Order: sequence, then structure tokens, then C-alpha cells
Amino acid sequence: MMEYNQQLKLQAYLDGELPEAEAREVANWLARDREAVALLTELRNTRQALAGFEAGFRVPESEDFYWSKIRREIERLEPVEAPVRPAIPWFKRLRGLLIPAAAAAVLAIAGLVVMQELGLRQRGTPGEAETALADAGTFTYRDFSARATLVWLTYPAENEVAGEDPIGTMD
Repeated sequence: MMEYNQQLKLQAYLDGELPEAEAREVANWLARDREAVALLTELRNTRQALAGFEAGFRVPESEDFYWSKIRREIERLEPVEAPVRPAIPWFKRLRGLLIPAAAAAVLAIAGLVVMQELGLRQRGTPGEAETALADAGTFTYRDFSARATLVWLTYPAENEVAGEDPIGTMD
């Protein structure tokens, strides 16, 4: 059985399309191979039989337009199939949803932790309290977040009696 490329080479030889060196090789091959000679004879007979049919047929339009009409009709009759997308397994779809959700959760938790830390630092300790050791009757409270200072005076002092103070009485 003759190979496809050898058959094409015989057709090119018959049509006169081979360079001289290859044409000589094919002629030598034809001298040795009866199957090649039989195929060449069949190709010549087919060519002669078809030669009479081509000459009398003319298309009413230009060749390009004629063949484009044929191509459009073939495309119209052949349904265009959409490419089939492989089904995505459920675990891959779930993973595609869980990864962004997990990232959002991590960011939310980190944001809450940062806000909690900043809130404690701003509100954090309610303030700073001082008492003067020399005078137990005063108490100072400083709230740095509110920028306020409160000084509490206990008057009369615990060791003084209210009745001894002439200014504090209304009499």
C-alpha cells in the first residue's frame, strides 16, 4: 500500500509542480514500481474525464462572492455549539466562597482588636487621682482624655470642727 505523501508526490508530478531533481526521482521510482505507474495512469484518466466538465461551467457572480455564499449557507445550516465548560466540583466552588469570607473575617477581627486597644488607651483608665499627703482635705482628679482636672476640697477639714469657723456660719 502506497503512503499518502507518495500519492501526493505523484499528483504533483502529473501536474508539473515538482522541481527537476524531484521529478527525476519520481521518474526513476515509476520505472521500478508498478503500483506507482498504475496510480499515475488512474490520475491521468481522472484528469481527462474531469477536464471537459470544468470548461463549460461558469458561475453568475465573481468566484469570491460565490464561495462566500456557499460558506454562509454552510455556517447557517451547521448549528454553532457553545464550548462546553467543565463542571466545577462543589468543593472548589465552596472554597472560592470561603477564602474571601475568611479573609474578611480576619480583617474584621483585627479591626476590632485595634479599635479595642485604641479605645482603651483613649478611654482606658478613667483618669489619674492624686492626694496631697500634707493636706488630706484635697483630692485631685485628672482625666487626660477629656482634658479635665477636678480638685475636690473637703471643707471643713476632718480634724476641724465646723462650729469654730466664723466664716462658714451664718450667725
